[in-house]
Amino acid sequence: MYRDYKLNELRMENIGEEVTLSGWISKVRDLGHFVFIDLRDRYGITQILLNEEVSGSELFEEARKYKNEWVLKVTGVVAERSSKNKNIPTGDIEIEAKKIEVLSRAKQLPFEISETGNLSENMRLTYRYLDIRRPKMLNNIIKRNDMLFSIRKFMNKNGFLDVDTPILAKATPEGARDFIVPSRTNKGDFYALPQSPQLFKQILMVSGIDKYYQLAKCFRDEDLRADRQPEFTQLDVEMSFVEQEDVISMAEELTKTVFKDVTGIEITKKFPRMSYDDAMNFYGSDKPDLRFDMKLIDLSEETTDCGFGVFENALKDGGNVKAIVAPNAKKFSRKYIKDLEDYVKTYFKAKGLAYIKMNENGEINSPIAKFFSEEKLAQIIEKLGIKNNEVALILADKYKVVHDGLGALRLKLGEELELIDKNAFKFLWVVDFPMFEWSEEENRYKAQHHPFTSIKEEDRKYLDTNELAKIKTDSYDIVLNGYEIGGGSIRIHDENLQAKVFEKLGFGQEELEDKFGFFLKVLKYGVPPHGGLAYGIDRWLMAMLKEDSIKEVIPFPKTNKGQDLMTGAPAGIEEQVLEDDLRLKLLEVEKED
Repeated sequence: MYRDYKLNELRMENIGEEVTLSGWISKVRDLGHFVFIDLRDRYGITQILLNEEVSGSELFEEARKYKNEWVLKVTGVVAERSSKNKNIPTGDIEIEAKKIEVLSRAKQLPFEISETGNLSENMRLTYRYLDIRRPKMLNNIIKRNDMLFSIRKFMNKNGFLDVDTPILAKATPEGARDFIVPSRTNKGDFYALPQSPQLFKQILMVSGIDKYYQLAKCFRDEDLRADRQPEFTQLDVEMSFVEQEDVISMAEELTKTVFKDVTGIEITKKFPRMSYDDAMNFYGSDKPDLRFDMKLIDLSEETTDCGFGVFENALKDGGNVKAIVAPNAKKFSRKYIKDLEDYVKTYFKAKGLAYIKMNENGEINSPIAKFFSEEKLAQIIEKLGIKNNEVALILADKYKVVHDGLGALRLKLGEELELIDKNAFKFLWVVDFPMFEWSEEENRYKAQHHPFTSIKEEDRKYLDTNELAKIKTDSYDIVLNGYEIGGGSIRIHDENLQAKVFEKLGFGQEELEDKFGFFLKVLKYGVPPHGGLAYGIDRWLMAMLKEDSIKEVIPFPKTNKGQDLMTGAPAGIEEQVLEDDLRLKLLEVEKED
């Protein structure tokens, strides 16, 4: 037997028992006549005591050579500690060791497990098995387990069936690039790893499953960032005979249940709701962070015929003039404002960033003030509501540039000016998303969510008049602290409406049949009204645990280049497999460093 107890279990009532424990050495302290070992497993730490009298001289001398992260099996007697440690559950006792077996030795560590400093990400991911031993990472993995258990318990209690869907699937246009898998038995044909189980879960509703869920692995070959990975886990949900309110009500109850089980915090209030249009107009984002204020202020009316050409021309071209007002104007030196201007120019293609600063005495400092009459400037100041020691940052440009740019500036200033309440959890439903969005790159309309989203009844007439920008959908995203943690919609269950949406997206009959023919066939066999949503498990957990990256809540994540530094994936493959089995040939490419 390797252990009688886990390393968080022994207490004063166990004094006098002979026990066997196993774990890793967290720390060795050689005090001359005594050697103390902190023995650790995932449950906790127990102190081991060795001295010549109790342990014998041979074992005592051997113990002085032990190193951190060796794995030991210890047999000894539970005794009361003379110097107690109130910081751990086992802090009143220790084990007087009589016998120790070294189960495994460890090489010189690349970093200390107890280290809490800023280790490089590459180091942590290369030695992920050591990184997971660190208390913070281990706790995150345990919280992930708590979260998944809570989800399964809730879904089973509410009558949902856990149904698997295929990993090897057909490539369908879903926004991001697919990961492609060549078929050996069907030469020249390819599978795609699913970006989501979207079509399969809708087909399950047609199959009569009624209430489905799955903790699904999803794959997207897209550019990565702090809240994205090429493979991720999704809680996928679909329900038949439901309207939007039914799905939102279920999802809100689920979210509150999981939140309490993971964080211990109970939420009693209903989540607020905001339309997509209001989210964009007031926050410059479809996932607003409500932990601080700073709304976008529309100056379009005040700057019409204002005398300043930059503003006037933006409005004449159908754009907007908007601003945000920030506190602590002293921080906004010319250099700092120039850095902010460079930021919106570089990332959002803004032409410039204007500002109006009011010092502590109420005096205005602005390079654009000279272009306005006193009356016009007073109107702008009044609309801004700017006070002493505040600064307004103004963008004048196309709708997308203004809203995306100011939305990002708002978040940047929220961090840099420490305006965000880091202890707060702010949930929000964003509803009524547009069906279509215009793509400047492709010069056509694309589906903002996906082409299976149900169009609001009152907006379906715009399909016939080709006023696609006016069409709103029965859709909903759930946002936590500025992260979209989930989203979904009521689906189209009418084959004629679905065909019309595909037509507006520019699908020809041949392409439509090739990509979605199998699904359109399904729609001919009795489709119930249905809807659902999906949560990004990794992003949701990241937000609940207040982490800055989903890598902190995924056991084995990839780097931002999609690499697994521990295993060396992705890697080359034998030429014979490519050419003989798969009939593929690689082009010569230069590998990036």
